Amino acid sequence: MLIAGVDEAGRGPLAGPVVAAAVILNPQAPISGLADSKKLTARQRNTLFALIQQQALSWCIAEASVQEIDTLNILQASLLAMQRAIYGLSIVPDHILIDGNQLPALSLSAEAIVKGDSKIAAISAASILAKVSRDNMMHAYQRDYPEFSFSQHKGYGTAQHLAEIKRFGHRDIHRKSFNPLKTMLAQSLLP
Repeated sequence: MLIAGVDEAGRGPLAGPVVAAAVILNPQAPISGLADSKKLTARQRNTLFALIQQQALSWCIAEASVQEIDTLNILQASLLAMQRAIYGLSIVPDHILIDGNQLPALSLSAEAIVKGDSKIAAISAASILAKVSRDNMMHAYQRDYPEFSFSQHKGYGTAQHLAEIKRFGHRDIHRKSFNPLKTMLAQSLLP
């Protein structure tokens, strides 16, 4: 039975897309060290990222844009990114295990598993692909928007990021439906 694991990264930040990944691991080539991406170092994640892409039977990374997040809401955009990742797999899985307590609309057998990224190897693998992909996007944003420290805060609402928004204003990669940015825009508090 082919099982696909699915997870997302980037639900909470004030900037950038939400990224999801789906992975079907090869039972004949287990990958040691898989764990919830948040419990691994960046170096461990990057090493595993390459191994997963080399050894998995199939994998897909997908996203939902900032515009989709602002239009749909973050939950629906996360589910949309997961749906895109699942349907982007080159092999149709027999069953899908999704981290969390919500399922996207699917025509395939699936179940949601709370804290699945720390319980199921395929979900851990998806967690790693999603996180590394999103972190790489943040490094690219750092080059595009050097006044923002995206490589450090990854778009999260840290004190540093909020100070940068107050000083430089928002960019098209910022989620205008997220507070405190939504409030700042409503009150015309930005340059």
